[in-house]
Amino acid sequence: MSSEAPSPVKASQSSTPPLSPLSPVSPMSPSNLRLPDSCHRERSPSPMRSFLVPSPLPTRRNRTCSAAARAAEGPVYTGVCKGFSRSKGHGFIIPSDGTKDLFVHISDIEGEYVPVEGDEVSYKICSIPPKHEKIQAVEVTITHLAPGTKHETWSGTVVQS
Repeated sequence: MSSEAPSPVKASQSSTPPLSPLSPVSPMSPSNLRLPDSCHRERSPSPMRSFLVPSPLPTRRNRTCSAAARAAEGPVYTGVCKGFSRSKGHGFIIPSDGTKDLFVHISDIEGEYVPVEGDEVSYKICSIPPKHEKIQAVEVTITHLAPGTKHETWSGTVVQS
């Protein structure tokens, strides 16, 4: 009988065999993680890339026919533009009867000028779904430009009034 006991495995020894020169090497940096050149392709341009999320408010494009018909049949009101942001695409109108300010969307502006603060406007009203508790101004037309202000056309031309 032999008195030799198996020796314990040293911590420095690995249980996996050493890599041969032909074995694959794991990537060391993200630069090694590239697809082959044959796999690259151009991305097709998305029509929605670089556009903002559409407004949930009913614009002329997505307003129902019945809502557009009700607005067209309604009376014409007057007011003054409180402010309008072309970059945001909306603004507010102060009604001349003293009621609460009305929201106006860029798609509901008629005419060639971007409204600015102080412009007198005429408009009709339309309810905002889903509960139809709020209203917004539609078919907004500038009746008198605010004197002494610069007005911009939708094409970008600046006009002094």
